[in-house]
Amino acid sequence: MPLPPPITAVPLPYEALLTHRTLSDVDLVVIHCTELPDLATAREYGERVHYEAGTGNSGHYYIDRDGSILQYVALDRVAHHVRGINPRSIGIELVNRGRWPDWFDSRNQHMPEPYTEAQIAALIRLLQWLPETLPSLRWIAGHEQLDTARMPASDDATLEVPRKLDPGPLFPWQDVLNAIPQQPLPL
Repeated sequence: MPLPPPITAVPLPYEALLTHRTLSDVDLVVIHCTELPDLATAREYGERVHYEAGTGNSGHYYIDRDGSILQYVALDRVAHHVRGINPRSIGIELVNRGRWPDWFDSRNQHMPEPYTEAQIAALIRLLQWLPETLPSLRWIAGHEQLDTARMPASDDATLEVPRKLDPGPLFPWQDVLNAIPQQPLPL
């Protein structure tokens, strides 16, 4: 049985307002990147309230560039991290600039920052441990696989760009999949 990785709990202020769920309902991990410059900015974005219930958008776990893992939302709560999939999934956010600050500019649709070795090692350790807590966990997917919506580019509304590209082309899927028991989500 894998030991849990070091995880620092720093619940979002509205965590208790998020919908409760049973852990047996969770069968999917969704890998994201923050598309923000640093963990502090990701926390600020996570604390913003977007819904009438007094909640906002956030993943369950955040992994900083140094490999530290922070938990913003308890696993028995539904976090808002990917449209239509939240009740059955957990979101893991890797701190990475992605397309920041011009997410939807048609000239900025690349994600040049590589993930650090420490981040990927921490992610693998977390993914190896999660099935101990979430026995129904079976699938893993990237945000871009689940949210394929396109939207008008911010610099030219006649062009469309992907709404989500994370975790992006530099995410080492094969290394991660080789190290964990889950299988890729069939699309």
